[in-house]
Amino acid sequence: MLSEIKKPELLIPGGNLETLKTAVIYGADAVYIGGDLYGLRAKAKNFSMEEMKEGIAFAHSYGKKVYVTANITAHNQDLEGIRRYFRELYAFGEDRPDALIISDPGVFSIAREEVPEIDIHISTQANNTNYETYRFWNKLGATRVVSARELSLEELTVLRSKIPAEMEIETFVHGAMCIAYSGRCLLSNYFTGRDANLGACTHSCRWRYHIVEETRPGEYLPIEENERGTYIFNSKDLCMIEYIPELVKAGIDSFKIEGRMKTALYVATVARTYRLAIDEYFEDPVIYEEHKPFYMEEIRKGVNRQFTTGFFFGKPTHEDQIYDHNTYEKAYTYLGTISGEKDGYYELEQKNKFCVGDVVEIIKPDGSTIETNVKRILDDQGNDMESCPHPLQIIYVDFGTKLDKFDIIRRREE
Repeated sequence: MLSEIKKPELLIPGGNLETLKTAVIYGADAVYIGGDLYGLRAKAKNFSMEEMKEGIAFAHSYGKKVYVTANITAHNQDLEGIRRYFRELYAFGEDRPDALIISDPGVFSIAREEVPEIDIHISTQANNTNYETYRFWNKLGATRVVSARELSLEELTVLRSKIPAEMEIETFVHGAMCIAYSGRCLLSNYFTGRDANLGACTHSCRWRYHIVEETRPGEYLPIEENERGTYIFNSKDLCMIEYIPELVKAGIDSFKIEGRMKTALYVATVARTYRLAIDEYFEDPVIYEEHKPFYMEEIRKGVNRQFTTGFFFGKPTHEDQIYDHNTYEKAYTYLGTISGEKDGYYELEQKNKFCVGDVVEIIKPDGSTIETNVKRILDDQGNDMESCPHPLQIIYVDFGTKLDKFDIIRRREE
């Protein structure tokens, strides 16, 4: 009976304070974030210590959790800084992180010494592919392990049966896939000197490659797996929203969404759609099955690279790659998030240009969507504007309908 099964946690990425708040409002049970150092998304905006404390306090005020990444492959020179970092996080008091996400055994040891009261989750970077690995980390005091992306549902089901009941399994169910085993990639460092294992990945797996023959420098020969192109490392994005029952039956405790470098529109889209799918499945599996086409329609309104089920149903084939381009499919453009109201006009920070008269959509945390027209745009001095061409400008807009804080504005692209 579903009523006897614990509903899995929905874990959403927060690349900055805006997306953390968006994740919380749009349905996340927990958010994972990174500071300026020691996480594996150095190109994300990330959080200062002040922003991190504010973000955690915000999430806690809604009864949600926040996990902080410290999952770099640490070198000697990193260790003392990591020790100080953990002490600073602990000093947040009631608004300290609910867990630290760690991959390195040395960093794990420091966390156990400095902040034993904070739970430790073992990052997917630690190559967690079998139940003995889970048992190993459980004996050392970890409360959760993030499974390697290379595991099938069958393997996860066996793993669940072989580990203590209180040991939690966290699994990526949506977002970008990595070409390297458990994300431990050397391409970026080799080509650019930016180490993916220290958080500075340049996504070199998305680049186009050719062969150069030794005696013919400058003559580029295409690498053709077939006639469609040469993006040989370019995986489709993971999407498991049509397989919630299978994920639940495998015993996964936390459904993790990838995307700490994505916009608030992406975060809101995936959070509210997965929230709806999970809740409807636990309410009535028949409703969930009937609504699968709607879930997919909604999830495609975010930014993605076509979808795959990754390793869940067996090893990926050539059909799980994209060979002719490396760009995202973009159905909608993010225009801004409502931050306040003044004299009937709604305040937002402009993310992309739009004009008076444009047809836009308002997406709301409850899953509803409103289509409306932009009636009028004012700058922060009250002057009329026919369009708002300046990114990050604070503007005030009449959308001809009542809106609420955290509503997100998007425009459909042809």
